Order: sequence, then structure tokens, then C-alpha cells
Amino acid sequence: MPLFNDVRTASRLVLNLLESRRDRRTLAARQPGIERPAPGTIQVAVYFADGPVNLYQVRQWLAPLAELSKVAPVAVISRSPGSALALWDESPVPVLYLRQVVDLEEFVAEQDLRIVFYVNQNSRNFQMFRYGRMWHVFINHGESDKMYMTTNQFKAYDYALVAGQAALDRLRRALWDYDFDKRAIQIGRPQADHFAGALPYQPDDRVTVLYAPTWEGDRPAAAYGSVRSHGVALVKALLATGRHRVIYRPHPRSGVLDREYKAANQQIIAMIREANARDSKAQHIYDDGPELGWQLAAADIAVTDISAMIYDRLATGKPVVVTRPDSPLAEIDEGGYLGDAEWLDGPDAGAAVPILERVLTSDESQERLKHWARHHFGDTSRGSATERFHTAVRHLLAEWVRHAALHAGDPKPTGSLQVDDADDGLPGSD
Repeated sequence: MPLFNDVRTASRLVLNLLESRRDRRTLAARQPGIERPAPGTIQVAVYFADGPVNLYQVRQWLAPLAELSKVAPVAVISRSPGSALALWDESPVPVLYLRQVVDLEEFVAEQDLRIVFYVNQNSRNFQMFRYGRMWHVFINHGESDKMYMTTNQFKAYDYALVAGQAALDRLRRALWDYDFDKRAIQIGRPQADHFAGALPYQPDDRVTVLYAPTWEGDRPAAAYGSVRSHGVALVKALLATGRHRVIYRPHPRSGVLDREYKAANQQIIAMIREANARDSKAQHIYDDGPELGWQLAAADIAVTDISAMIYDRLATGKPVVVTRPDSPLAEIDEGGYLGDAEWLDGPDAGAAVPILERVLTSDESQERLKHWARHHFGDTSRGSATERFHTAVRHLLAEWVRHAALHAGDPKPTGSLQVDDADDGLPGSD
């Protein structure tokens, strides 16, 4: 087995390398036609060092960034050719492909960067941290009670934009000697102001169920994925009723490490395809598209794992059921919403229909949802989070101006960062 794993890992590395080289050739052909922001025009940038497999982390910020560009000039920095190619097609704000550190240095030198946002904890973020005359701000790629949300890596950033009181409480329990009043700024969930999109089905009297599981995780403590333990039985039961429509949106990394998890994911996709072949009016959906929003807003009820999807759903104020991890080693923080959530255990997944019906019709469940939505996001009225996001950016820009004046006479730092620029083709982050 160790030899098989070594061969599989080596094969994956070779495929990633070949794909990266192909993307670079495509990128080289397209890059001359991509308009570069004029020097001195960009004040805010999102730094994204990951490959396409983790594009979901930055995609969810594209609509809020488009809105933010009305407040301050914004760009996205991509270090991956595959990601740059995708973002050139999708991003409403300029995208720069800066593969090597020297490219990064040139861009920083020609622009007026004052704030850099980070959506994950990729180790290559460290290459950007060297620049001291700008604010490095962690904005994350979702609100959740995963262990990832309490990492001590928060301290590496000058500031963190967090969703609400629940995030502050979570961090207070985990971090020592952190200035929460100054460095953690509550903004709610700006993405929720953009939850929209054309429905790929015609609404009818069926109950629409969004099943949005996470991936299998890369360690036992983060094994939150339910595709193998819950998913097949759950979807099978829903497809059999004739009264439900299933929107299946698995995490894009589903099955990257676990063959059985991958097989279960493929089985669910096949079940949906077969159900639609039997009854085209059912309009079940396997959703692997880049757009996230309409699914959360349209579904009558959602079933999701311990992940940011829970909290995106909470922000809509509509019912959600959480799968209980099959692994006894998976860490569950029940100090917040998860201590009061509607849970679905693996052995009950095949009999989930009456459980979902109870949650859908329960006044008590609705009141609990409202309470936790306020706790996690504050005011969830449309536009409120966007305004708080913009207010936070204005505050950080004002702080930049204040500190620039205080240090106006300081000598500028010199020298280049010596790092290995080798592109290993690996995805690299949680």
C-alpha cells in the first residue's frame, strides 16, 4: 500500500506539472491581449497563490470586489497560470499573473498598494508578507466552525475581517495575546448580498433540497465530509419520493485523497442522471459550476457538512440540517451554532425525509435560525454587510494614510527576497 500511494502521488505530481506547462503556453499566447492596470492606480489587491482546484475560495469574493472597486481601485494577483486563465474570463476586476517573485516586486513597485487581502493560508502568502508598507488582511473564504477558523496564523496578518460575534468568540477561545478590538473587524457576509442567478430548473410544487457536502479532509480532525457516510443513502431516499428535487453541489476537491469518497461522489452523480432520465420533469441538478448563490437562496432546505456552506445558508435565514461527521476524531466546536444545530447522523441518512419535513415546518427551528444568523452575521438585511465591508476598507485606507504620514521620513527598505520560485504544481491550502 505505501508503494501504491507513492506511485499515485508521483503520478499526480507529473500530471500537475504537465497541466501547469500547458497552461503557461496558453497564458503566454493570451497575456499580450490582457490590459494591465496603469501604474499607481491599484490600492487594494487580493493575493491568490493557489491553482484552479481552490478557485472557489476567490470566486466567492468576485462580486463583492466589483462593488468595492467603486470605493477603491482593486485587482487580483494570481501566482498560478491555470488560475489566471480562469480569472481572466470571470473576474470583474483586473487580474495580474505574477508567477515569479521578481514579477511581484515589479508590480508592488509600480502600484500604490495599501491593502492586500488573503482568502486562505497558503504558504506562499509568506512571499507577499515581506512588504511592510501596506496592510495584510485575512478575509478568508467562508465563515464556519472548522478548526481552520481558529488557527494561530491569524496573527500573521495586520487585520482580519470576520463575519460577526461568533467569529470573535471563537478566536477569543483559541488565541492568546491578540488585540481583538483593533485587529478583528466585523463585516458580516458581503457575498450574501449577491446570492442570485438564473435557476437551471423551472420551479414547481416539489420541495427543493440542496445537498452541499465538503471534501473528505486531509487529516482525521478535519474529516467532515459526508459523501460516503451519508450522501448515497440521503440522495437515494430523496430521489425515490417523487416529491423532492435534489441540487447536489459537492466540494470541488471531493475524492482527491480518498478513492472510496470519490466513488461515492460519482455514484451520486450517476443516480441524479438516471433519475432525470426516468422523469425529466424532476429536474434534479448536479451542480459543479463556478457560481454560488442561487443554490443557497432557492432551496427550500439545505443539508450540508461542517463547512462554510452552513453559514452561507444561515445568512439566507432558511432551514439547514448539518451532517454529523462519521469520524470520531473530527473536531466539532459546539460552543456556537453547532451546539444548537439540527443534526443528521449517518445511520439515519436513508430515513432523512421525515427529518427534513420536521425541520421545514418547525416554528422552533425557524426561531433558532434567526438567533444564530444574527450571532454569526449581525444585521443580515440586504446591503448591510456590503456597507460594513466598505466601511472597514475606508478605515484601513485612513489608517494607511495616518501611518504613512508618521513614517514619511523613514528610509525605504532595499534588497530582494531570495526564494525558490519553482512551480511544483501543487494546490497548497485548506
